[in-house]
Amino acid sequence: MAPSEHRNVTIVGDGGMGTVLSMLLCEKGIATRMWGHDAAQLAEIERRRENVKFLPGYRLPETLVFEARDDRAMAGADLIVSAVPCQYMRRVWKRLKKHTPAGVPIVSVAKGIENDTLQRPTQIIADVLGSGRAAAVLSGPTIADELARRLPATACAAAEDEELARSIQQTFTCPWLRVYTNVDVIGVELAGAMKNVIAIAAGIIDGVGAGDNAKAALLARGLAEITRLGLAMGAHEHTFAGLTGLGDLVTTCISPKGRNRSFGERIGRGQTLEQARGATESVVEGISTCQSVVALAERYGVEMPITRAVYEVLFQGKPVKSAIEDLMSRRPKAE
Repeated sequence: MAPSEHRNVTIVGDGGMGTVLSMLLCEKGIATRMWGHDAAQLAEIERRRENVKFLPGYRLPETLVFEARDDRAMAGADLIVSAVPCQYMRRVWKRLKKHTPAGVPIVSVAKGIENDTLQRPTQIIADVLGSGRAAAVLSGPTIADELARRLPATACAAAEDEELARSIQQTFTCPWLRVYTNVDVIGVELAGAMKNVIAIAAGIIDGVGAGDNAKAALLARGLAEITRLGLAMGAHEHTFAGLTGLGDLVTTCISPKGRNRSFGERIGRGQTLEQARGATESVVEGISTCQSVVALAERYGVEMPITRAVYEVLFQGKPVKSAIEDLMSRRPKAE
């Protein structure tokens, strides 16, 4: 029996990804409601029928419903999308906990690792709402602006429950978004988080003008260290060669619209962390994720020289030139 798509979806979060997914769902005729933590900001999006702050230039469907009231946001939903940046998830879900209907699965589209707990997004949801909650993740090389333009893209719906993964696949698949399934939730979430750190490094490479050879090497060796930590934490190796691993890494490291790559480019051009972060209103997940990944690498005894170099540049004041020289002068070894 083919899985059925969800027909009533609540999107928690009014950022770029939450907005573009609401557009996609509405176009498929799925009843979609959006909740945001800031009632005034949500009302402004509703009034303009455009998310000027996070996804400018695209008119939102008339069928999209906006709901700022916590107690009404998820009423009647048969699927909830958590589109809140990782470092804010715990606060939001604690706020919404008593209003979250039992038995309704939650699919996270966040990419990050919480600083204090080192938990992945689905782990944060389980920690706040209870371990019995069905949770999944939708991830991949999915730049919101390109989805809004209906350019062809792919993503992966990952859940331990294969039936849930297939129902999410059915819900989000459309002519311009092809969704695959996976059961490796750990690998999909880790890959999606860690690639943002490598993307900062890729931006730094662009900022200093180190060239395409350096950037290609960065992506290859960055994927190697992402995979090492993922395997140490119980992920499946093939995940890192797939859409949510290599695919998402390439997109994030080359796209001019990528927040993490653009942030890194500003660092490479000599801006401070505060200056580079202040140049965008969007959350640059790789900054906080870098701290979490360094802590996880230490916990699991995994060598991650590129991630460590990004950490030293961002948080310990190490000059970019010195970081690159140190990476290039590491002891020769087999690939």
